[in-house]
Order: sequence, then structure tokens, then C-alpha cells
Amino acid sequence: MTPNKKKQKKVLKSKSKDAAGKDSKKAETKNRTTRKAIVKFDPLQRYLMEIGDYKLLTRKEEIELSKRVREQGDTEAAYHLVTSNLRLVVKIALEFQRVWMQNLLDLIQEGNIGLMQAVRKFDPYKNVKFSYYASFWIKAYILKFIMDNWRLVKIGTTQGQRKLFFKLKKEKQKLIEEGFDPKPKLLSERLGVSEREIVDMDQRLDGWDVSLDAPLKDDSDTERIDFVAADAESAEEQVAKKEMDALLNEKVIKFKRDLTPRELEIFENRIFSDSPVTLQQIGERYGISRERVRQVEKNIIKKMKEFFKREISDFDSYTIPVP
Repeated sequence: MTPNKKKQKKVLKSKSKDAAGKDSKKAETKNRTTRKAIVKFDPLQRYLMEIGDYKLLTRKEEIELSKRVREQGDTEAAYHLVTSNLRLVVKIALEFQRVWMQNLLDLIQEGNIGLMQAVRKFDPYKNVKFSYYASFWIKAYILKFIMDNWRLVKIGTTQGQRKLFFKLKKEKQKLIEEGFDPKPKLLSERLGVSEREIVDMDQRLDGWDVSLDAPLKDDSDTERIDFVAADAESAEEQVAKKEMDALLNEKVIKFKRDLTPRELEIFENRIFSDSPVTLQQIGERYGISRERVRQVEKNIIKKMKEFFKREISDFDSYTIPVP
């Protein structure tokens, strides 16, 4: 073999080693990327960590920012009001998620829209804390989302299942307060459904609970509750709430004055009752069909919504409490 051929062979070996080294590095990089790609991504965890960076505002700061929004249309001030109250939205969304079993991030998204509406509508010259006012709008938007998507959250098809969906937890709490152990048999007798339905519904409702004490990550001591600001009612909030409740009760009484005797019975014994009577019972009393009772009920609810929109400005009918 000539010297030139030996030299060429040596160069080829060197290039081959370099190529093999590069291929090895590429393979290692690819493996690292693959390992990173399969790491579980929790969008809720990411969101909670992000909103935890926004500082809470003092009452004085809230009022100043609210005035700038109301009088100048200041978008930067509106941004600060929204971001400082994102944790309030999470807190309210968690409460609804426990009962309605909706996707938590969907509820948060709708609640955030309600929060932005509250920022636009808030009057800083009234003696009401912004977070209290905003909670009405947040709840209204979340409830509207749930009702608009009722087919997605409806978990019962029989009358007994629907009754359970709304009343099971309330009935269990009532029994505990009365000193009874809320076992399926007793609940079955109280609610008029089978024990099997009680057990099934109880498991479904409990299975969707989001624990505030759950850690954000397996190796973290930080819990979700750390990102939800405690928002105990102040004295002025309690006064404002009492005033609002008094106003609502006054309007309900006024609304009832314009109802016929038949409409009033449906209103009190169906719409605003904790233990509504059946359509059949009302139908038999007035000699009309169940479907006709349903139509009258639907019309009363429509009239009530229109009445409250006329009587109370900037108020969503979904926030009306049962008297």
C-alpha cells in the first residue's frame, strides 16, 4: 500500500469516528428530549403558580384603580384590578366544581370573564369592597356557563337521580345536625330513592372533589390552598350583604303581588321551595296537565328574570337567593 493510500485510510477512519461521535450525541440529546416530553404537564398547577405572582391590593389601591377605570377608562388600572383578584375566581370556581363536577379550568375561565365585567361595572364611590361586588359577577358567569352546558353536566336521567344530584349533600348535613348517622338506608327513606342510587351518587359526587390540601407537585410541600387568598368578610361586607338580602326579599314580595293564585302556588311550592311538590300534584289540584304546569312554571321564571333586571340594575338573576 502506498503512503498516499495509507493517509487516505487514516483520514476516513478519523471521519468515521467523528460521525459516530456526533450520532451518539444526537441520540443522547433525542433521548433527553423524549424524557422531557413524557413528563406530566398539569395546566392547573401551572396556572396557580402563575397567578401566585400577582400581588394583592390594599383597599386604598383598589379604590384608586377603580376610579381610574371608571373616570378615564384606564386599561392598565383595569389589568391590575383583574390580576390581583384571579385567586378569588379560583376560590369560587372550586366551590362550584365540587357540586357541579365541571372542568375546573373551564369554570375559572368563565369566572375570569365575570371578574372583568365586575371591573367595568364597579362603582368605587359606594361603600362596598370590590371583591364582594366581584363575587356576584363571578358566580353569575360560572352559573350561566353551567346552565348553558347542562347536557354536559347532567348526571341523572330519572327523577330520583335528579333529586339526588341537588339534595344528597344537603340532606346528609341535615341528618348530621339532627344527630343521625347519614347511612344509605336512612337517606333512601328521606329522599324516596333506592339505597343503590344513594351509594352510586355519593361516590360520583365525592370522586370529583378537588382537594385544596393537595400538593401542587409530588415532591412539593406547596399546596393549592396557598394560592387562594383567604377572604373573610369584613364588617362592611357583612352590612352590604344584609342590605342586599333585604333588597332582594323586598323585590320578591313585590314580584309575588302580581302573580295569580295558581302562579303563586307554583312559585312558592315549586320554584322557591327546598322540597318542591310534583307537577302532578299541582296539576290535579287545578285540573290541568303536568305539561301545562311546566309551561306556567317556565313563564313565571321568565317573568321573574325580567322583573329583577328592571328593578335592580347590573344584577344577574342567577344570583337571586332563595328566601
